[in-house]
Amino acid sequence: MTAALLSHPCMSQDALKDCRDADFIASMLAFELALVRAQERIGAVPSGTTADMAERLEHHAFDVAELARGVASGGNPAIPFVKAGRGVLPEHLKRYWHQGATSQDVVDSALMHLLTPRLGAIDGLLERCRTAGMALMQAHADTPMVGRTLMQQALPITFGAKVAQWTVGLEQARRRLGEVADQGLPVQFGGAVGVHSGWGDEGMALMQAIAEELGLSCPILPWHTNRQPIHALQTALDAVAGAVENLALDVSLLTQTEVGEVSEPSAPGMGESSSMPHKRNPVRCALVRSSARRLHGHTSVVLGAVAQPLERGLGEWHAEWVPLTESVLLVEGALEQAAVLLEGLEVHPEHMAANLAVTGGAIMAEPVARLLTPSLGPERAKALAADAAEQARQQGRRYADVLVSLVLEGRDAVNSDAGASTLPSAEAIRAATDPALYIGSSKHQVRAALEWLQR
Repeated sequence: MTAALLSHPCMSQDALKDCRDADFIASMLAFELALVRAQERIGAVPSGTTADMAERLEHHAFDVAELARGVASGGNPAIPFVKAGRGVLPEHLKRYWHQGATSQDVVDSALMHLLTPRLGAIDGLLERCRTAGMALMQAHADTPMVGRTLMQQALPITFGAKVAQWTVGLEQARRRLGEVADQGLPVQFGGAVGVHSGWGDEGMALMQAIAEELGLSCPILPWHTNRQPIHALQTALDAVAGAVENLALDVSLLTQTEVGEVSEPSAPGMGESSSMPHKRNPVRCALVRSSARRLHGHTSVVLGAVAQPLERGLGEWHAEWVPLTESVLLVEGALEQAAVLLEGLEVHPEHMAANLAVTGGAIMAEPVARLLTPSLGPERAKALAADAAEQARQQGRRYADVLVSLVLEGRDAVNSDAGASTLPSAEAIRAATDPALYIGSSKHQVRAALEWLQR
């Protein structure tokens, strides 16, 4: 339909090339051949059966359109695939094709087989993000900028501390997904009702052998209606999506014309408008956020399908296929954009400094109030700091100048107070309005993040 124009641009193009219908069919065939090979090992089928089948099937051109039509009547792609494969085989091999397996064994195992390489690709992209993030953190550990809460200027931080938050979040998600990948996506083999009917005690050994053949992990038990493996994979993917979306949201806000603290990496035609030549839109951020939003929606479907009835899901299992596969492609696509974004992010410290001065320095009202509190008490100190901020805004004056005037003007009024002699000097007041001196633990956070990221 409209996949090439509306859906695929948000996905990894490399992943799309490796996750076509033909690739899924190849993974279903890989499962069937692994099943026969495992049975051949224990003498359940004649020696040479697997090689004979492979010779006839591995180069057979399965008709995707015909298989698709069969899904509508069978309810899943394994049924028409198994039928088509059997039709290719000579009579002496037909009886050994798909022996002891069920449709869900084929589809679930094929999906795990198809998606396993993608987890490696995703991990590589997350490592690129970590490397680029660490470089940015180090370069801007001392670069002061506005910290914003509820979309308003709050207090100073450093850009390095902000990048540390992005990078640590991405690495936390990488390690979470890495746990899933390290355990290995599991093979599915249980037969019709999940107890290896017809194979007795050999069923569990066959499951182990099939897993080894496919490079998948062997589960404790067949997991036909125990969807914990899918839940673990999907939620780990969603964690990555959340972390990369957080990066893209922040960057997109900081690229606004009125803010201008960072810019996306420039590239010919990237971010251009169809009608406004002057625009440079944060398109990479838009693609990342679009991918993440779609993935979050897919996650809700997968989570809603975790509880499945009896020994085979009725619709719940079927509902997982598209959300799970698309989620992998979307996360990989989002990370491709994020890696380029972090590696080439243009940082504008001069705009950060200008934005710190937008209020005339009133962003430093909180540390000023702390400076004045020993002399005036908390309420009077806070009121004076706020009054100076409002006067600076209305009069277009520097906050430090207004503060000094107010303190000097009020010095006689508080002369009889015990704290009058301890009122700070004009120099101390001006120093208290320097944003670079009020960045909290920003530098330490960068050091702590770098130490953790390098473990």
